[in-house]
Amino acid sequence: MINFEAIRAGLERGEFFLEYLPTISLADGRCTGAEALIRWRHASGVIQPDDFIPLAENTPLSGLITYWVIDTVAAEMADWLRANPDAHLSINVPPEILGRGGMEYAARRSGLHELAAQLILEITERGVPDLLGLQAINDSKGLGIRIALDDVALMGGANVAVLARGNFHIIKLDRSLVAQIGPENSTPEWLGLVSALLGTSRLEVIAEGIETEQQFTTLRGASIQAGQGFYFSNSISAEAFMAYYRARSAVLSK
Repeated sequence: MINFEAIRAGLERGEFFLEYLPTISLADGRCTGAEALIRWRHASGVIQPDDFIPLAENTPLSGLITYWVIDTVAAEMADWLRANPDAHLSINVPPEILGRGGMEYAARRSGLHELAAQLILEITERGVPDLLGLQAINDSKGLGIRIALDDVALMGGANVAVLARGNFHIIKLDRSLVAQIGPENSTPEWLGLVSALLGTSRLEVIAEGIETEQQFTTLRGASIQAGQGFYFSNSISAEAFMAYYRARSAVLSK
Protein backbone atom coordinates (compact mmCIF):
# COMPACT_ATOMS: atom_id res chain seq x y z
CA MET A 1 0.00 0.00 0.00
CA ILE A 2 1.34 3.43 -0.96
CA ASN A 3 1.07 5.84 1.95
CA PHE A 4 3.16 8.26 3.99
CA GLU A 5 4.88 5.57 6.06
CA ALA A 6 5.61 3.37 3.03
CA ILE A 7 7.27 6.30 1.27
CA ARG A 8 9.40 7.08 4.33
CA ALA A 9 10.40 3.43 4.65
CA GLY A 10 11.28 3.25 0.95
CA LEU A 11 13.47 6.32 1.28
CA GLU A 12 15.28 4.80 4.27
CA ARG A 13 15.81 1.51 2.40
CA GLY A 14 17.29 3.24 -0.64
CA GLU A 15 14.50 2.20 -3.01
CA PHE A 16 14.36 5.50 -4.88
CA PHE A 17 16.41 6.31 -7.97
CA LEU A 18 16.61 8.99 -10.65
CA GLU A 19 16.12 8.96 -14.39
CA TYR A 20 16.81 11.85 -16.75
CA LEU A 21 14.46 13.11 -19.46
CA PRO A 22 16.34 14.89 -22.26
CA THR A 23 15.35 18.43 -23.26
CA ILE A 24 15.74 19.17 -26.98
CA SER A 25 16.05 22.48 -28.84
CA LEU A 26 13.26 22.38 -31.43
CA ALA A 27 15.11 24.76 -33.74
CA ASP A 28 18.19 22.62 -34.34
CA GLY A 29 17.71 19.31 -32.50
CA ARG A 30 20.44 19.88 -29.91
CA CYS A 31 20.10 18.22 -26.55
CA THR A 32 20.33 21.15 -24.14
CA GLY A 33 20.07 19.21 -20.88
CA ALA A 34 17.66 17.07 -18.92
CA GLU A 35 15.07 16.96 -16.17
CA ALA A 36 15.80 14.74 -13.16
CA LEU A 37 12.81 12.51 -12.41
CA ILE A 38 12.45 10.42 -9.26
CA ARG A 39 11.30 6.80 -9.41
CA TRP A 40 10.49 4.27 -6.68
CA ARG A 41 11.71 0.68 -7.07
CA HIS A 42 8.92 -0.87 -4.99
CA ALA A 43 8.31 -4.56 -4.34
CA SER A 44 5.27 -4.30 -6.65
CA GLY A 45 7.32 -2.71 -9.45
CA VAL A 46 8.61 0.72 -10.39
CA ILE A 47 6.24 3.42 -9.17
CA GLN A 48 6.04 6.72 -11.04
CA PRO A 49 6.13 10.05 -9.16
CA ASP A 50 2.50 10.94 -9.90
CA ASP A 51 1.54 7.99 -7.70
CA PHE A 52 3.48 9.01 -4.59
CA ILE A 53 4.64 12.65 -4.76
CA PRO A 54 1.13 14.06 -4.09
CA LEU A 55 1.06 12.03 -0.84
CA ALA A 56 4.30 13.68 0.28
CA GLU A 57 3.37 17.26 -0.59
CA ASN A 58 2.99 19.59 2.38
CA THR A 59 4.50 17.01 4.73
CA PRO A 60 8.06 16.65 6.12
CA LEU A 61 8.68 14.03 3.43
CA SER A 62 8.47 16.73 0.79
CA GLY A 63 11.73 18.26 1.97
CA LEU A 64 13.43 14.92 2.61
CA ILE A 65 12.71 13.73 -0.93
CA THR A 66 13.89 17.01 -2.44
CA TYR A 67 17.16 16.95 -0.47
CA TRP A 68 17.71 13.33 -1.53
CA VAL A 69 17.21 14.36 -5.17
CA ILE A 70 19.72 17.21 -4.79
CA ASP A 71 22.32 14.87 -3.25
CA THR A 72 21.75 12.24 -5.94
CA VAL A 73 21.92 14.72 -8.81
CA ALA A 74 25.18 16.04 -7.39
CA ALA A 75 26.65 12.54 -7.13
CA GLU A 76 25.53 11.47 -10.61
CA MET A 77 25.69 14.64 -12.68
CA ALA A 78 27.91 17.34 -11.14
CA ASP A 79 31.04 16.29 -13.03
CA TRP A 80 29.04 16.09 -16.27
CA LEU A 81 27.66 19.60 -15.74
CA ARG A 82 31.17 20.94 -15.16
CA ALA A 83 32.34 19.28 -18.37
CA ASN A 84 29.35 20.67 -20.32
CA PRO A 85 28.92 24.27 -19.17
CA ASP A 86 26.29 25.04 -21.82
CA ALA A 87 23.99 22.27 -20.58
CA HIS A 88 21.36 22.53 -17.89
CA LEU A 89 19.67 20.23 -15.41
CA SER A 90 16.13 20.67 -14.05
CA ILE A 91 15.04 19.64 -10.56
CA ASN A 92 11.42 19.55 -9.43
CA VAL A 93 10.95 21.49 -6.20
CA PRO A 94 7.78 21.58 -4.09
CA PRO A 95 6.90 25.25 -3.51
CA GLU A 96 6.29 24.74 0.20
CA ILE A 97 10.02 24.30 0.88
CA LEU A 98 11.19 27.33 -1.10
CA GLY A 99 12.68 30.16 0.93
CA ARG A 100 13.12 28.10 4.08
CA GLY A 101 16.84 27.44 3.89
CA GLY A 102 16.85 23.66 3.67
CA MET A 103 17.18 23.45 -0.08
CA GLU A 104 19.97 26.05 -0.11
CA TYR A 105 21.77 24.12 2.62
CA ALA A 106 21.45 20.86 0.67
CA ALA A 107 22.76 22.53 -2.49
CA ARG A 108 25.79 23.93 -0.66
CA ARG A 109 26.50 20.65 1.11
CA SER A 110 26.35 18.74 -2.18
CA GLY A 111 28.32 21.32 -4.13
CA LEU A 112 25.50 22.02 -6.60
CA HIS A 113 25.40 25.69 -5.58
CA GLU A 114 28.61 26.12 -7.57
CA LEU A 115 26.66 25.09 -10.68
CA ALA A 116 23.70 27.39 -10.06
CA ALA A 117 23.82 28.91 -13.55
CA GLN A 118 23.19 25.45 -15.04
CA LEU A 119 20.27 24.58 -12.76
CA ILE A 120 16.55 25.05 -13.36
CA LEU A 121 14.10 24.66 -10.48
CA GLU A 122 10.69 23.49 -11.64
CA ILE A 123 7.66 24.56 -9.60
CA THR A 124 4.34 22.93 -10.37
CA GLU A 125 1.43 25.28 -10.96
CA ARG A 126 -0.82 23.37 -8.58
CA GLY A 127 1.30 24.44 -5.63
CA VAL A 128 1.41 28.24 -5.65
CA PRO A 129 4.29 29.39 -3.42
CA ASP A 130 3.61 31.41 -0.27
CA LEU A 131 5.31 34.75 0.42
CA LEU A 132 8.62 33.13 1.45
CA GLY A 133 8.57 30.97 -1.65
CA LEU A 134 7.75 33.88 -3.93
CA GLN A 135 10.57 35.91 -2.42
CA ALA A 136 12.95 33.02 -3.10
CA ILE A 137 11.73 32.84 -6.71
CA ASN A 138 12.11 36.58 -7.20
CA ASP A 139 15.59 36.51 -5.64
CA SER A 140 16.73 33.67 -7.90
CA LYS A 141 18.08 35.99 -10.58
CA GLY A 142 20.81 37.18 -8.23
CA LEU A 143 21.82 33.57 -7.61
CA GLY A 144 21.91 32.67 -11.30
CA ILE A 145 19.27 29.95 -10.97
CA ARG A 146 16.40 29.85 -13.45
CA ILE A 147 12.85 29.06 -12.33
CA ALA A 148 10.33 27.17 -14.45
CA LEU A 149 6.56 27.00 -13.94
CA ASP A 150 5.66 23.39 -14.69
CA ASP A 151 2.43 21.78 -15.96
CA VAL A 152 1.06 24.99 -17.48
CA ALA A 153 -2.33 24.19 -18.99
CA LEU A 154 -3.34 27.73 -20.07
CA MET A 155 -6.82 27.23 -18.62
CA GLY A 156 -8.58 30.07 -16.83
CA GLY A 157 -6.58 32.80 -15.14
CA ALA A 158 -4.47 30.66 -12.79
CA ASN A 159 -1.39 30.59 -15.01
CA VAL A 160 -1.41 34.32 -15.60
CA ALA A 161 -1.86 35.03 -11.89
CA VAL A 162 1.08 32.84 -10.90
CA LEU A 163 3.31 34.22 -13.67
CA ALA A 164 2.46 37.77 -12.62
CA ARG A 165 3.49 37.11 -9.01
CA GLY A 166 6.78 35.33 -9.65
CA ASN A 167 9.94 36.01 -11.62
CA PHE A 168 9.70 32.92 -13.81
CA HIS A 169 12.13 32.36 -16.66
CA ILE A 170 10.53 29.31 -18.27
CA ILE A 171 7.04 27.86 -18.66
CA LYS A 172 6.49 24.19 -19.42
CA LEU A 173 3.38 23.42 -21.43
CA ASP A 174 1.43 20.50 -20.02
CA ARG A 175 1.38 17.35 -22.11
CA SER A 176 -2.43 17.61 -22.34
CA LEU A 177 -1.99 20.65 -24.61
CA VAL A 178 0.53 18.93 -26.89
CA ALA A 179 -1.76 15.89 -27.12
CA GLN A 180 -4.39 18.12 -28.78
CA ILE A 181 -2.16 18.46 -31.86
CA GLY A 182 -3.19 15.75 -34.31
CA PRO A 183 -4.51 15.04 -37.80
CA GLU A 184 -7.91 16.57 -36.98
CA ASN A 185 -6.56 19.55 -35.04
CA SER A 186 -3.26 20.73 -36.47
CA THR A 187 -3.32 24.18 -34.82
CA PRO A 188 -5.15 24.21 -31.46
CA GLU A 189 -6.36 27.58 -30.23
CA TRP A 190 -3.82 27.67 -27.41
CA LEU A 191 -0.96 27.98 -29.91
CA GLY A 192 -2.05 31.57 -30.53
CA LEU A 193 -1.89 32.30 -26.81
CA VAL A 194 1.64 30.95 -26.60
CA SER A 195 2.75 32.89 -29.67
CA ALA A 196 1.39 36.08 -28.12
CA LEU A 197 3.20 35.32 -24.88
CA LEU A 198 6.47 34.71 -26.69
CA GLY A 199 6.06 37.97 -28.56
CA THR A 200 5.58 40.06 -25.42
CA SER A 201 8.01 38.46 -22.96
CA ARG A 202 11.44 36.88 -22.65
CA LEU A 203 10.03 33.61 -21.37
CA GLU A 204 11.36 30.35 -22.71
CA VAL A 205 8.69 27.78 -23.49
CA ILE A 206 9.27 24.03 -23.21
CA ALA A 207 6.58 21.67 -24.50
CA GLU A 208 6.13 18.39 -22.65
CA GLY A 209 4.88 15.10 -24.04
CA ILE A 210 5.93 15.40 -27.70
CA GLU A 211 5.21 12.02 -29.28
CA THR A 212 4.72 12.56 -33.03
CA GLU A 213 6.40 14.22 -36.00
CA GLN A 214 3.35 16.44 -36.46
CA GLN A 215 3.52 17.68 -32.89
CA PHE A 216 7.23 18.39 -33.28
CA THR A 217 6.89 20.34 -36.53
CA THR A 218 3.84 22.28 -35.31
CA LEU A 219 5.54 23.35 -32.11
CA ARG A 220 8.73 24.26 -33.92
CA GLY A 221 6.71 26.29 -36.42
CA ALA A 222 5.12 28.17 -33.52
CA SER A 223 8.63 29.23 -32.34
CA ILE A 224 8.41 27.18 -29.15
CA GLN A 225 12.03 26.83 -28.14
CA ALA A 226 12.33 23.37 -26.60
CA GLY A 227 10.56 20.11 -25.98
CA GLN A 228 10.57 16.78 -24.19
CA GLY A 229 8.83 13.53 -24.93
CA PHE A 230 9.00 10.01 -26.34
CA TYR A 231 9.53 11.43 -29.86
CA PHE A 232 13.07 12.24 -28.71
CA SER A 233 13.68 9.88 -25.79
CA ASN A 234 12.04 8.41 -22.74
CA SER A 235 13.57 9.02 -19.31
CA ILE A 236 16.86 7.14 -18.93
CA SER A 237 19.65 6.52 -16.43
CA ALA A 238 22.42 9.04 -15.87
CA GLU A 239 24.89 6.94 -17.87
CA ALA A 240 22.45 6.45 -20.73
CA PHE A 241 21.64 10.16 -20.79
CA MET A 242 25.32 11.12 -21.01
CA ALA A 243 25.72 8.72 -23.94
CA TYR A 244 22.58 10.15 -25.57
CA TYR A 245 23.91 13.69 -25.18
CA ARG A 246 27.27 12.72 -26.73
CA ALA A 247 25.64 10.89 -29.62
CA ARG A 248 23.26 13.70 -30.45
CA SER A 249 26.06 16.27 -30.25
CA ALA A 250 28.28 14.15 -32.51
CA VAL A 251 25.56 13.85 -35.18
CA LEU A 252 24.89 17.60 -35.21
CA SER A 253 28.59 18.46 -35.39
CA LYS A 254 29.05 16.58 -38.68
